[in-house]
Amino acid sequence: MSATLRRAAVVLAASAMALSLAACGSAKEADGDDTPDDKNGDRNDGPLSIGLLLPEDQTARYEKFDRPLIEAKIKQLCSDCTITYNNAKQNSSAQQQQMNSLITKGVDVIILDAVDSKSIAGSVEKADEAGIPVVAYDRLAEGPIDAYTSFDNEEVGRVQGKALLEALGDDAQDGQIVMMNGSPTDPNAAMFKKGALSVLEGEVTIGKSYDTTEWKPSEANKNMNGAIAALGEDDIVGVYSANDGMAGGIITALEQAGFDELPPVTGQDAELAGVQRIIAGTQYMSVYKPYRPEADTAAEMAIALARGEDVPAEATIDSPTTKGVPATLIKPVALTVENVEETVLKDNLYTLEEICTPKFRAACEQAGLM
Repeated sequence: MSATLRRAAVVLAASAMALSLAACGSAKEADGDDTPDDKNGDRNDGPLSIGLLLPEDQTARYEKFDRPLIEAKIKQLCSDCTITYNNAKQNSSAQQQQMNSLITKGVDVIILDAVDSKSIAGSVEKADEAGIPVVAYDRLAEGPIDAYTSFDNEEVGRVQGKALLEALGDDAQDGQIVMMNGSPTDPNAAMFKKGALSVLEGEVTIGKSYDTTEWKPSEANKNMNGAIAALGEDDIVGVYSANDGMAGGIITALEQAGFDELPPVTGQDAELAGVQRIIAGTQYMSVYKPYRPEADTAAEMAIALARGEDVPAEATIDSPTTKGVPATLIKPVALTVENVEETVLKDNLYTLEEICTPKFRAACEQAGLM
C-alpha cells in the first residue's frame, strides 16, 4: 500500500482528535498513552522486522535515551519483533545507504531520524515504492512519510527566547546578543530559530547570528570567538544557543575570553553536562524534552503501520513535500536550576549521584539538591 493510501486511511481518525497543524501545533503531555486499533482487518500479529535509523552521536541523547527507549517499547509491544539499528554519525550519504539496505532487506517498517531532511527524500520514496511505511522521528523528513512524532519545535525556540529575555531583564537593551542556531540541514533547527525570533525580535539587538555546521560544539566555539572579536566583550549581554552541546563550546569561548561575569546562555536537550553547568551557574537554562513519550509514540506508530492499524496521532501536519501526515507533538519544558528536582531527577533521566559529582557537590548543595 502506498504512503498516500496509508495516510488516507488514518487522516480521519487523526483529524477527529485535533485540528490540522501547519508546521507545529498542539502538544502531547509527557504521560499520554495512545493504543492503536485494528482498522482494516489486514492485521499482522506475528513478528515484525523494524528498522531504526538515528542521525548522529555528537548529541548524547540518541545513544543514551532515544535508542534504548524505542527498542524497549518495541519489545514491550512485540516481544518477537527484530530491530535493525544504525547511527549515521552525521553522514547523510551513510544514512541513505543504511536506509537502502533496510529496503533491500525487506523490513516491515522504518523509524527514521534524518541527518538531512531533503537528501533522504529519495530513499523515503524508494521505501514507499517497496510498500515499507516510514515514521519520521524527531525531524520531519521529506518524501512520502507515513507518520511523524517530535517535539513542538517552534515552541522549543519560544521557550528558549522567553527564558533568555527573563534572564536579561532590564539589561536586554544594554548590548547585543549572539544567536548560535543549529545545523542548516536540520529542519528542526529552522523551527527553533523561528520560534526564538518570534520572541526576541524587537526586544533585543542581535549582533551576530550563525547557523552551526552539524551542531558541532567546536564550530559553535569558533563562531563565538568570532562574535567576541567582532562585537567586543563589553557589548555581549546574552547568547541564544540552540542546544547544550553548542552551549558548552560557547561557554568555553566566553571563559577563555576573560568575561568577568558570563552572560546568560540558553541550551536544549538537558544533557548531563548542560544540567551540571546550569547548577554551577555557567549556563542559564536548557529545554527538557521528555524522551520517553516521543520514543513510545514512534514505536506505537511503527508497529501500527506495519500491522495495517490506525496510527496513534493527535493531528496532521504538512511537510514541504507531503500533506496530511498523522502527527503527535510533545510539549517541551524550560529547565533552570529551580526545577531540576521536579524534571530530570523526578523522571529518572539522571540520578543525583550522576549530577552531583565531587566537582559539582558544592553547587548542588547551594541549589538545595543535597
